[in-house]
Formats: sequence, C-alpha cells, structure tokens
Amino acid sequence: MPVNIAQFAGKIHGVEFRQCRTLPDSRGSFTEVFRSEWPQGVHYGDEIQLNLSRSNGGSMRGLHFHHRQSDWWIPVSGSLQIALADLRTGSPTFLETLSVKLSSNDSICLLIPPGVAHGFLALEDISLIYAVNRYYDGVDEQGVAWDDPDLNILWAVSDPVRSDRDRSNPTVKELQSEGLLPQF
Repeated sequence: MPVNIAQFAGKIHGVEFRQCRTLPDSRGSFTEVFRSEWPQGVHYGDEIQLNLSRSNGGSMRGLHFHHRQSDWWIPVSGSLQIALADLRTGSPTFLETLSVKLSSNDSICLLIPPGVAHGFLALEDISLIYAVNRYYDGVDEQGVAWDDPDLNILWAVSDPVRSDRDRSNPTVKELQSEGLLPQF
C-alpha cells in the first residue's frame, strides 16, 4: 500500500516528504530524487556531501541531530522505520514526533531540517543515500536517546542493534538541562 505523505504535512515544522516522479518502462524505471529547489529554505551552497548508508535488518541508527546541517534522505533498497523529533526550542512543533515506515518502492524522499532529531530502524537489509548541506566533521552532530520516554516513539522492535555511541545518547531533559538543544 503506497504511503500517503499528505498525512505528515505540517506535523513537524520544516520536515518535507516529497513524492518523486518515477518513469517506468520495460527496462525498469527512472526516478528523479533531488533538485536543489525542492527543499524550501535550504541553501545548499558549496558544501554538498552525498553519503551511502547500508544497514543490516534489525539495526538502528540514531537518533541524531544537527544545529546547522539539513539532510535529504533517499531510500534506495529495503524498508525502514524512520523516526523524527523536533528538538528546536521555540519551534511551533517543539517535541512533536513522527514515525513512518518507508520502502524504497515508495519513491519518497525526506528533508530533515537542522534541530530535528532523526533515526531509522532497518526492517530488513537497507541502503539509504542521503545528501547533506555541510561537510561532515563531527562537530555539529549530537544524539538523543532512541527510547526517551518524553519522545514516546513506538519502534517496531524493542532491542535493536545499535552503536556504542548511540547506546549512550542523553535524554531530552539531560540535553535541555545542559543547554544543548538547538534553537528554532
């Protein structure tokens, strides 16, 4: 069943789901997955970096967030559960969360603005290409606990495979008490 992206409009300020135009023929298909004009209000400038993430089924990446970087996600194989949480103090959707299951067959791309925590659970082996508008240097990336009760994200599994770093991510309350939440 195709994902109805209209149901997510405005749920988290600045997050965009885009139905990509796919042109099938007898050989397969062609899908346009990015135009710099699509993400509203994002300046891509000179620092565009493309990344490929491959994850085994049952693996989780995140939740991560950036103060200055936008992400543009393009699932290219498999299916995943994506979770988003608005951590931007002053945002009209502060602490709103969103969880959606996407498949590479959906031809949907996702814009994640700075300050919105994001992560995914690979429901099977997956490949995800993502563009960012800043070169990676590790300085701008932070994490928040994937199972923070204040975010109340309902994941499809209770004990995903995670990195050591993601196992030690703080809660929203800890980030807030240390003044580490991003501003809107």
